[in-house]
Amino acid sequence: MAVFTEVAPQEAAALMQRLGLGVLTDLRGCAGGIENTNYFVNTSGAVPDHPAAGAQQWVLTLFERLSHAQLPFYLQLMKHLAGKGIPVPDPQADASGAILHTLCGKPAAVVNRLRGASELAPQPSHCAQLGEVLARMHLAGQDFPMQQPNLRGLAWWNDTVPVVLPHLTPEQAALLRSELAYQNHVAASDAYAALPRGPVHADLFRDNVMFEDGKLTGVFDFYFAGCDAWLFDIAVCLNDWCIDLPTGEPDSERTQALLHAYQRTRPLQAAEHTLLPAMLRAGALRFWISRLWDWHLPREASMLKPHDPTHFERVLRARLQKL
Repeated sequence: MAVFTEVAPQEAAALMQRLGLGVLTDLRGCAGGIENTNYFVNTSGAVPDHPAAGAQQWVLTLFERLSHAQLPFYLQLMKHLAGKGIPVPDPQADASGAILHTLCGKPAAVVNRLRGASELAPQPSHCAQLGEVLARMHLAGQDFPMQQPNLRGLAWWNDTVPVVLPHLTPEQAALLRSELAYQNHVAASDAYAALPRGPVHADLFRDNVMFEDGKLTGVFDFYFAGCDAWLFDIAVCLNDWCIDLPTGEPDSERTQALLHAYQRTRPLQAAEHTLLPAMLRAGALRFWISRLWDWHLPREASMLKPHDPTHFERVLRARLQKL
């Protein structure tokens, strides 16, 4: 759980009233997440003709790493997807129409809180629902006009690996160097250039999806989104939803459920079938690097528990064994 910036109730209350969302009744730091400050906010007495009238539960996010200049991509993407019927949080606007705000000197946004809870032990039925929504999300984003790279993509890996290498054993360092070299080779290939691309979530773990009564109700936390290969997005999901957590080994039933459901909405192209094993390795590498960085170079926070980096080391090794 992470709260990097403490928000006083009166500061949150002023923002909610400015957005026409009613009177603050409760403000609580959110469990989960290590990048931004998140609060659950309850209000009462929302303005009757407000589009979100009746929805009195919100999520307030203060962005700790992303700048005002970077954030319009993420927020406008969510707005775009919500307008296409994808179940994502809808950023709330002030009287001027702005959906990016400032609180405690930090960029901030308020979105409706999704119903339900995360399914942390997903079954094939959950994976199938995710696959369908992921495909719909990719297609819905095709006409999104804004561009922003995946900020945790290959360029970031190349910059960050030298920083974390001193903290690794010789065996771990050799694996990290080898896999990074391989991913640079893949990225320079014609097959990689042929992959279909567009906005991707890039962090669609099981704790970023909500279910209620077994039905998927929403996808959230788009603040690692960027324009990248859709196949990378699929690989990130497969590496979390469709593996055995203790060992990192892939689960074939859940994998097939997710892929089959995705392809019923958007069939994979030939280049995607070819490069799926490489992208599964890329997805594991990306999160191994980021968890190493958070683990060995942590930031101060009033509530913070970084994830164990060895988990994605195991996932990467499991993917390599399947070759």
